[in-house]
Amino acid sequence: MKWATRAGIHIDRAASAWLITSRVDPDAEFVYVDDPDDVPDDAIAFDIPGCELGHQGADVTFETILRRHDIVDPVLWQIARIVHEADVEDGRFDAPEAPGFDLIIRALGVDHADEEIRALTATVLDSVEQYLRRDLLEGS
Repeated sequence: MKWATRAGIHIDRAASAWLITSRVDPDAEFVYVDDPDDVPDDAIAFDIPGCELGHQGADVTFETILRRHDIVDPVLWQIARIVHEADVEDGRFDAPEAPGFDLIIRALGVDHADEEIRALTATVLDSVEQYLRRDLLEGS
């Protein structure tokens, strides 16, 4: 399936793309648009103002996708807290990792195209997920 989001991706869009490929649509293809009117008819929009899979209430897109797809995995919700704070910095969650994630994604944007940022972020989030799962299992 084709998915569309705004060009110039940052933490919420990059992490949401990772969530889409890892839990919703493993064969996802991504399109990055400058104008919301440029979303292809055959694409599902995410993190575009006014779309269903975007910021909803106090939630960022990553959280919205978790809710819409009934994903209750505690590790993914822990990642959601980090993504939320990195994206909106509203103090809703205690996520001391958020500024680091924000810096890394912004730095990648200096010399990488959107698809490269998405792929690099996916690699980081795969590792973060494994680390948090290990931590969760050891803490049980």
